[in-house]
Amino acid sequence: MTVDRWAELVRHQVRLGRLLPLGGPRDGAWITEEAAGEVLRRAAADGAPGVRLGALRIGLADPRDVPEPVVPAPPSALPPGPLRVAADFAATAAEPLPTAASRLRLVLAGAATERLGLAVTEIDLRATDLLEPDAPAAPAAGAPQPPPAHEPVGTDGITVAEAALAVPGVLRLTGSLGGRGRAVHIEEYAEAAALPRRHLRVEVATAASHRAVDVARQVRAAVRDALPDHPTVAVLVTAVD
Repeated sequence: MTVDRWAELVRHQVRLGRLLPLGGPRDGAWITEEAAGEVLRRAAADGAPGVRLGALRIGLADPRDVPEPVVPAPPSALPPGPLRVAADFAATAAEPLPTAASRLRLVLAGAATERLGLAVTEIDLRATDLLEPDAPAAPAAGAPQPPPAHEPVGTDGITVAEAALAVPGVLRLTGSLGGRGRAVHIEEYAEAAALPRRHLRVEVATAASHRAVDVARQVRAAVRDALPDHPTVAVLVTAVD
């Protein structure tokens, strides 16, 4: 691997941000912070005129007491638990800043719940600038697209890919995590006093017209039922288009 290719892979992994839990501990689904942030930015641009969203971070509201997920999580993923959104914003002087913040908070909370399925319980906003009354809306740059997945390998890999792609709301498979270009990751793990069993992780991009957590749940069920040993399945959403 060339130095330039390695540097690009590192930049891509950093850009993904945290892997955030979608839904609750029984959902076995995660989404990249990059993908979730892009959905929240689009919602703010559409639903909060006169406000411009700045830096945005999403993390656990209280990392001290979170449940374990029912399936093994992706590497370095946050455990399922209530989330906190922290963001900077700029607004015009047409209304008091607390009023603008309240409007933005409602938009972000609605998008997190209704478009994604994130369990957001706290939204902390900080006003960092004033906009001119006739300031144009910030251009929608859009997040970089995750790399497309390589062709699946082996009979099981092909079966999993076909089952995931058949779920309504799945646009394509992606190969983001780890820089290996694979959408289907198959491994074995052992539970206490039990025989080893297989665990799968599937990476997908979902349609904005479908709630991300609902699509992830359906992908989990479809992939599990497509294989005779009914392995455990985790789903990672890397883009919402």
